[in-house]
Amino acid sequence: MSHRLLVAQGGGPTAVINQSLAGVVLEARRHGADIQVYGARHGVRGIVDEDFVDLTQETVANLEGVAATPAAALGSTRDKPDLAYCQSIFKVLAAHRIGHFFYIGGNDSADTVRIVAEQAAAAGYPLRAMHIPKTIDNDLVGNDHTPGFPSAARFVVQAYAGANLDNAALPGVYVGVVMGRHAGFLTAAAALARKFPDDGPHLVYLPERVFELPRFLADVKAVYERHGRCVVAVSEGIHDAGGQPIVTQLAPTVEKDAHGNVQLSGTGALADLLCEQIKAQLKIKRVRGDTFGYLQRSFLGCVSDVDQREAREVGERAVQFALGPGAAAGGTSHGSVALRRVGDYATDIVLQPIAAVAGKTRVMEDHLINGAGNDVTPAFHAYLRPLLGGTLPETHRLRATPVAKLLGAGRKT
Repeated sequence: MSHRLLVAQGGGPTAVINQSLAGVVLEARRHGADIQVYGARHGVRGIVDEDFVDLTQETVANLEGVAATPAAALGSTRDKPDLAYCQSIFKVLAAHRIGHFFYIGGNDSADTVRIVAEQAAAAGYPLRAMHIPKTIDNDLVGNDHTPGFPSAARFVVQAYAGANLDNAALPGVYVGVVMGRHAGFLTAAAALARKFPDDGPHLVYLPERVFELPRFLADVKAVYERHGRCVVAVSEGIHDAGGQPIVTQLAPTVEKDAHGNVQLSGTGALADLLCEQIKAQLKIKRVRGDTFGYLQRSFLGCVSDVDQREAREVGERAVQFALGPGAAAGGTSHGSVALRRVGDYATDIVLQPIAAVAGKTRVMEDHLINGAGNDVTPAFHAYLRPLLGGTLPETHRLRATPVAKLLGAGRKT
């Protein structure tokens, strides 16, 4: 088998995806001086275009610096390869005598690995193809959690802690829209921003539950009457009973991406539309909305140390699975690396069949969501807290000892 490896990055960038890249390159070097590592620019598109860089020439110091830098150092792509596209990928791999293919990405990336591996097997070409997990959505099947998610979740927690303080100082209704088309893990992370009993977010809405506008408005009204303010976390993927995104019902027109999906990220439509409904139906004057959008994916300086370590480890383990003694002895040729939780808190890294994750989507389990469908349970807090890493910024309040009034009950007008 050729000692030439190819690594690529696909899908949305994250704060730690380059840790996995560095893990692949540095671990490959430990397996022999004759191993050559190529990187494909912009994912599978770079493979088809033969747009490669020689990562063997990178110094350790520079690789470590890149590893600590957010976003995809090789560039990424949203291309979703079909069979013909994957056949083109395989032809390039064969032409360059690539013996090992590592693709860092999510569900679609796993499916690409599966198809390419099948093409290699059909042609009798000795290729080992490995999928390395990455996604802030945390929606890969067979994983306790996915590298990239903990750092994005840490950003969401801190952003909501700040938004809550702002809302407490100038009371009103605040609606924040967080990424997550089918899985609500990232939106749910906002719940860990709470410290005091009346802290927001007071309401959390996830795509795992049907969203009903009248019920939403009733929830907001109840919280506003109780606290004089309301902070809301909403997943971009909230939908009605028929599965239609709420934004398509409220907006006169919607954009679609290259795959025909309603565009949810990169637009503030949902936040604006929900705020308009609150103003119009509840007659609350101070209503503000934000769409976190791409900020949460690769925010510099807001990274979970746990996430960094595990992202590096899945890259290293992918190489060990492909080049280690088990591989040499005829072990599994292809697979998807997965993180499994052990005890409280540790992880085991395993290799699962590529078909177990390719094209599949994990969603939040029922025990993590409260019965009303507008918050998370203590079980979710226990699940997420170890992933966020070191100490989070603390918030404090004045004890606010009152001073007796001398001129009456209030301001004269």
